[in-house]
Amino acid sequence: MVHVATSLFTHSWLRLSVTGRENIDNTRGGILLFNHQSFLDPLLAAVRLSRPVSYLARDSLFVIPVVGWILRNTYVTPLNRTAFRGSSIRQALERLESGFLVGVFPEGTRTPDGEVKAFRPGFLSLVRRSDVPIYPVGISGADKAMPRGAWFVRPARITIHYGAPLTAAECEQLRENRNEKAAAELARQRVMENQLLAAKNLSTRALT
Repeated sequence: MVHVATSLFTHSWLRLSVTGRENIDNTRGGILLFNHQSFLDPLLAAVRLSRPVSYLARDSLFVIPVVGWILRNTYVTPLNRTAFRGSSIRQALERLESGFLVGVFPEGTRTPDGEVKAFRPGFLSLVRRSDVPIYPVGISGADKAMPRGAWFVRPARITIHYGAPLTAAECEQLRENRNEKAAAELARQRVMENQLLAAKNLSTRALT
């Protein structure tokens, strides 16, 4: 019921378009790394996929009307914004082993201007304890639908692009590089590439 309601909402009110789903291996678990534009992001980024996404999402999202209700009734693990706690990581690893996709927003908070900000290195704790594909995902337009400070969702066009998984060499850099800042920046660059693709797709749609 939650999925049906969210699908109708994103199709009619938000005019959501999704590309790149063919990049995701549906036979195994995987980590999705998203840029963060809006409180809507956890809902938007999973609604067009063929299986659930188990999110690690800020605990503050659970108090937002409608959004919080949906999060509590789906596969979302609340996460303190200042740290990746052991119990959250263990639950995420269990879900990866069970074949779930696990979604993470490494910026830690919504962007104030639509740009992809620096990634906090906490997500590397999950990456380094797993051996699954890592997918960079770009979201564009969500900040127009529900910008920072807004409590109501505006009608808007939103585009999401699921990128190809990080290469074996890139995954090794994330898992082996002890320079967490450099490792986090590598992941940010890949997400930013896909956010730019999503933005390009959004601009193309606006002209049609």
